[in-house]
Amino acid sequence: MALSARLELRQGQGLVITPQLQQAIKLLQLSNLELDAFIDAELEKNPLLQRDERDAEPEAEAPAEAAADNAAADRMDDAGARAEMDAAHDEASPGEHATGDAERDLGGADAGGSVDWSRAGSGGSFEGDSDALEGALTRARTLNEHLHDQLSAAGLKGAEAAAASVLIDAVDEGGYLRADLTETAERLGCDLALLERVLAVLQGFEPVGVCARDVAECLKLQLIDRNRYDPAMAALLANLPLLAKRDMAALKRACEVDDEDLREMVAELRALTPRPGAAFGGEPVQAVAPDVFVREGLGGLWLVELNTDTLPRLLVDQRYHARVSAAARSDQEKTFVSDCAAQASWLVKSLDQRAKTILKVSSEIVRQQDGFLVYGVEHLRPLNLKTVADAIGMHESTVSRVTSGKYIATPRGVFEMKFFFTSAIQATQGGEAHSAESVRHKIRQLVDAEAGEAGVQSDDAIVDILKLAGVDIARRTVAKYREAMRIPSSVERRRRLKELA
Repeated sequence: MALSARLELRQGQGLVITPQLQQAIKLLQLSNLELDAFIDAELEKNPLLQRDERDAEPEAEAPAEAAADNAAADRMDDAGARAEMDAAHDEASPGEHATGDAERDLGGADAGGSVDWSRAGSGGSFEGDSDALEGALTRARTLNEHLHDQLSAAGLKGAEAAAASVLIDAVDEGGYLRADLTETAERLGCDLALLERVLAVLQGFEPVGVCARDVAECLKLQLIDRNRYDPAMAALLANLPLLAKRDMAALKRACEVDDEDLREMVAELRALTPRPGAAFGGEPVQAVAPDVFVREGLGGLWLVELNTDTLPRLLVDQRYHARVSAAARSDQEKTFVSDCAAQASWLVKSLDQRAKTILKVSSEIVRQQDGFLVYGVEHLRPLNLKTVADAIGMHESTVSRVTSGKYIATPRGVFEMKFFFTSAIQATQGGEAHSAESVRHKIRQLVDAEAGEAGVQSDDAIVDILKLAGVDIARRTVAKYREAMRIPSSVERRRRLKELA
């Protein structure tokens, strides 16, 4: 068969993701701090954008605004301004192709109108993305990120996982826990014993000594890890103020050791790390500004509203647009001005759509997790992204972007939206799913109720009991939950009960 070249015409369908839609998708996943920086950059690039500051001294700002318009119009007449527009025009970038449901979630395929964005200026480009990616890959990992990575592998579920996340967020750069457990338990609506169990797990994370509440506890954790914690060391840690004053005589009496032993003990303390988190990269401390406020209304209803302080308010300066349009001379200048106008209009619409989407997603989260708001962390319902997406008619990826880096202020504190998504354990016979935390609680109750060596329940026996209670769970899952709660195996429990008897 001979090979030959030929031309063919084919028709096909595909989705084109335009630069405007790229921008709208990017805006969804930005936190309020990142959005502020993005808006500042856009204000510098696009001369037709301005902040909406009509609520603050409108009369005083009017003369200044008129003067700025006149000066800007004059600048548009000189050759330097035309050269600047030419350079900006040359930086235009074409659209890209992609598939998915992002366009449906962000306003439809015709949201960008008839603007030819393949000729747009650099105002809406994503030039900083490569730099941001390079910075993310080269910067040092923070202690918070390191602890959260270990938490994901620790096997904690439900309320314990949620409480652990809250405690990790309260750890400072030195590695110390800066939260009072009693106050945190009251805020989360959980038992103090649950937080103490979670803290015991966190204090087993790397680096050794992390999540301690004071220097003595930090050093104690490191000594235990080295198998060097004994009554003499305990007495030394209890009298650290004497060591600071170098009162060796009092220390010898308190620890009941001689001079040589005391010198060795002090040398061991000096070999420890009083700030275990210092080896990790740090970030500037910034207060979290919630994106959404939740408060209780009349009749037990929960009211959800956006935090207007974190929402940028932008306007398209129509007067300035009219002036520079009249001053533009060449076709290139006119194209640049019209592109800036279209781009500014799209950005304003995208910010409005972003705010509406955040409110819609957060309202559904509050509706699903009202039990947490009323009763506390142990009443978090099993929830995933797909459940929320189906309920509000959006794509799962859109919900994921919205909940990333966004915070909700509730009567129980400020939480990241991701906090409210928990895993589920299926029920037998098609019943309602159980949260992982409730299943863990039942396992602990069964173990606590064991009486005598003959009453110890194996993992298989616990599985059978839970299935009778309507919980469909595998033996390996029971073993994983038991180990996460620091409960010994049935063999070890029988041995301990036998020794006590």
